[in-house]
Amino acid sequence: MILEALASAVLGLILAWAATRRLAHRLPTRPLVFCTGVAGALFGDFVTHTALGPGTALLSLLGAAVISVASLSLLLRPAGRLRRRSATA
Repeated sequence: MILEALASAVLGLILAWAATRRLAHRLPTRPLVFCTGVAGALFGDFVTHTALGPGTALLSLLGAAVISVASLSLLLRPAGRLRRRSATA
């Protein structure tokens, strides 16, 4: 269980690093991205491990990756400037 959690945290760090390399212009500060990636991976591992039970380490890591990516996607900002119209237009 400890190794599974450690592997999930490392997986979250790797996914966060990949996100900062690819989408740095659309993400907030790097420490927030790394913390969100690790927290999402640990939460995903916990949820998957609780739902499936012990002995499913690969599926738990898959669940960790999915939740980590979903958490990181919530940090993305729009690519271009938003056009806002006034209330009278």
